[in-house]
Amino acid sequence: MRKKAKVLLLAATLLVPALLTAQNAPRETLLALSKRDHTLAIVDPSSLKVLAKVPVGNDPHEVIASSDGRRAYVSNYGFGAYNSLAVVDLVEQKALAPVDLGALRGPHGLVFAAGKAWFTAEAAKAIGSYDPASSRVDWILGTGQNRTHMIWVAEDLSRIVTTNVSSGTVSIIEKSAARMPAPPPPNPAGATTAQGPSPRPMGTTSTEWDETVVPVGKGAEGFDVSPDGKEIWVANAQDGTISIIDAAAKKVTETLASNTPGANRLKFTPDGNRALVSSLRNGGLAVFDVATRKEIKRIALGRGAAGIVMQPDGGRAFVACSPDDNVAVIDLKSLEVVGRIDVGHDPDGLAWAILH
Repeated sequence: MRKKAKVLLLAATLLVPALLTAQNAPRETLLALSKRDHTLAIVDPSSLKVLAKVPVGNDPHEVIASSDGRRAYVSNYGFGAYNSLAVVDLVEQKALAPVDLGALRGPHGLVFAAGKAWFTAEAAKAIGSYDPASSRVDWILGTGQNRTHMIWVAEDLSRIVTTNVSSGTVSIIEKSAARMPAPPPPNPAGATTAQGPSPRPMGTTSTEWDETVVPVGKGAEGFDVSPDGKEIWVANAQDGTISIIDAAAKKVTETLASNTPGANRLKFTPDGNRALVSSLRNGGLAVFDVATRKEIKRIALGRGAAGIVMQPDGGRAFVACSPDDNVAVIDLKSLEVVGRIDVGHDPDGLAWAILH
């Protein structure tokens, strides 16, 4: 009995820290990468305090959280020098085994949809998806475009959008069902054939993907799809413009002279009324009224601004001020800076995690 009691006591001792970690982890957390420190900061958005920093490998650029808020995936980019996704347990606040992407080098843009982590692979001119359930990359598609950089995926997987920086284009990739041709007629009586796979039954369908390449501006990089899905706004870093694409027609309907050279990211507010554009060149955050297409304010953030993430309730935006080593907190009602967070050197990719 004494031996059994000791075993139970030891198990309880090991279990308590894990339970306390899970209980102490806030339901919502801000995730912020430090490219120079190679870390992911886990931040309490209420207190703006860093709860933990977790190592994430070389040159981390973008981060995304799983739908249940328990895992984070980080792209190790290096302009094609690296080929992995770092994985972080957000509850235990520790690094897990990374995902080796093999020939899919230069992963950058990330999004989590339909239970999978979707990513771009610049050096491979491709996009792909990683399935955590099977622990493998289960889908790859080439874009044929140079520097396929950022990615958006519809939750029902009907549409994928990417920006292709060096090509100055946007790829709109849509799922379609292709009807298979009827099998060949049977061989004449007495004829023999080599054994092979059985032909598909007549009338069956397979999934295909159709890509529409839309020319935009030079250096197309940051973009977002409006919450109603009707428009795609693209920030063109070299031109200092914004291209507005009609999502249904799949063509540019308007180009705004936005005065945002070095534009890095563009994000809509959750209500779709405003668009925020960050600039690494002038350090400003330009705020546009979506309905009027007019700039309503320019917020000075420092020497450069990069990653943007919106608080889901629309109260605040967080912007990575890479050269100044902090994340700025923007009140979306007053459009004023209301705080700064020290997450490490050269912050960039940001994400929001909601624990379920």
